[in-house]
Amino acid sequence: MFELRCTVRDCPHLLRRRGSGLFCDAGHHFDRAKEGYWSLLQPQDRRSRHPGDSDAAVLARHRWLQRGYAAGLIEALRPWTEDPPDDDPSLSLRTLDLGCGEGSFGPALFPAEASRYCGIDLSKRAIKLAARGWPEATWVLANADRFLPAADASVHRVVSLFGRRPIEEIGRVIAPAGTCIIAVPGEDDLIELRQRVQQAGHRRSRWERVVEEMTSAGFELADRKIWQHRVVLEPDAIIDALAMTYRAARHSQQASLESLTATPVTLAADLMLFCHER
Repeated sequence: MFELRCTVRDCPHLLRRRGSGLFCDAGHHFDRAKEGYWSLLQPQDRRSRHPGDSDAAVLARHRWLQRGYAAGLIEALRPWTEDPPDDDPSLSLRTLDLGCGEGSFGPALFPAEASRYCGIDLSKRAIKLAARGWPEATWVLANADRFLPAADASVHRVVSLFGRRPIEEIGRVIAPAGTCIIAVPGEDDLIELRQRVQQAGHRRSRWERVVEEMTSAGFELADRKIWQHRVVLEPDAIIDALAMTYRAARHSQQASLESLTATPVTLAADLMLFCHER
């Protein structure tokens, strides 16, 4: 199991498995949910009764990924996720996946690394789906923006695919010479839907800001790729695409959405690999 740290405020201790729970030396205790994930969420982490992505967004993303639309994206990322040879266990990498969502990317990118992989998300619906789909891995319900449940300099690889990036916390947990893989939507991502449904086909480039944030925190951009793919989406997939990206159509846009038929759409992402300089 991935080594976790207690999330109680100002508690520096690691968590150890004992029976069906996790315990730290200060006596804090966390139970494992029946679905197989660990809830390390603290009361101050909840900004609402249902923190994290809405159930609708989580389920829409799950259906989208199950259709295979991210297969090309996974292949583009794969060269950055290869582990050292198994004959040198000392080089085994721990991977912390921030905003892991419903868990499709973890087993696709790190299929042989369940014991060294931890996915974190703030949505209970998402983390339940993730734990059911890959029970051998470690799944944590927590607020990654506030605190990452890992010891200082203990993680060799941090992954953030279309999620939040708590720069200070990433810098704290990353090991010397560790890497960070980040993906953000490309400027042409779903441009056709934004033009037709929302009348807002503006192209917005995000990757430069990510590079600025990461380099200011001691990371160096080692590689960058642009992934782009054209696909014809049926109406049900169009609805899911809008829902999962927080672009769900407003009531005033429902007429445009309902009139859509199968539509050619661009999928695009900026992919970045960073190395820690320390």
